[in-house]
Amino acid sequence: MSSQKLFSAFFLQLILVILVFGVANVQCLKQDFYKKTCPAAEYIVRKTTAQYISKDPTLAAPLLRMHFHDCFVRGCDGSVLLNSTKKNQAEKDAIPNLSLRGYHVIDAVKSAVEKKCPGVVSCTDILALVARDAVSMINGPYWKVPTGRRDGKVSIALETLGNLPPPFANITQLKSMFGSKGGHTIGTSHCSSFTNRLYNFTGKGDTDPSLDPNYVIHLKKKCKAGDVKTLVEMDPGSFKTFDEDYYTAVAKRRGLFESDAALLNDAQTRKYVKVQAVSHGRSFGKDFAASMVKMGKIGVLTGKAGEIRKYCAFVNK
Repeated sequence: MSSQKLFSAFFLQLILVILVFGVANVQCLKQDFYKKTCPAAEYIVRKTTAQYISKDPTLAAPLLRMHFHDCFVRGCDGSVLLNSTKKNQAEKDAIPNLSLRGYHVIDAVKSAVEKKCPGVVSCTDILALVARDAVSMINGPYWKVPTGRRDGKVSIALETLGNLPPPFANITQLKSMFGSKGGHTIGTSHCSSFTNRLYNFTGKGDTDPSLDPNYVIHLKKKCKAGDVKTLVEMDPGSFKTFDEDYYTAVAKRRGLFESDAALLNDAQTRKYVKVQAVSHGRSFGKDFAASMVKMGKIGVLTGKAGEIRKYCAFVNK
């Protein structure tokens, strides 16, 4: 029960990929890609990830979100992991990514894998595997991750602005973005991402009428006008686990973002929300897993494209 709340709008926007769009099948990705070159790779990834998630389950959401933010800009190529340089501001330092965390987990996993199989496993594959393992470790679904991705060499902060769905996106904008890509955010959010819905929705000091009035009162207690620091759970009470209650919240007009409310304005997504709310998310785990496999195939580099980074935060010299 108390788990899917963790992923909030991320999945419901991602579900559009399943219901409406498709992602091309990438033949170069396959199960057990490292079976001969690094047979212990996935075991090492899972073991190292568990060391962190067992101590801090709240890392699961940011790690999944990191995978999503990576795939939506330049495709799944590990560009979100690269550090900025004196001559270039990387995606990591762009405004939409400033709240991402968990890079230390990726670095630790990469270090462990490198000790066993130097120069073999990409940072991009590690991020995809860590996201899957972290979700499963908080009682979420488990899915098979096709591997064989290679790491990109370019990361540009400005490219995030037009490629990551904003929290105020409407259903038309969401469908347009999902038509070429795949999903949205999870876990917790800063008040600044939604306080306009509480205090100044149309610029006249009003509240978003699509929000449940009782939920507005609850949110105003947590977020004062102008608050840019406070973090709020996207779905109250269960930001450390994975379940289907989010649909009930959205159906009751208690979605945190405008993009949550937008899902009730489209016949296709509204039907899905209501079915999941009534059935307590009977098909959620299966649908979520299918979505993640599809998203993980967006714009991947394979074969001789890109590189296998030695350190995830830096391109090879």
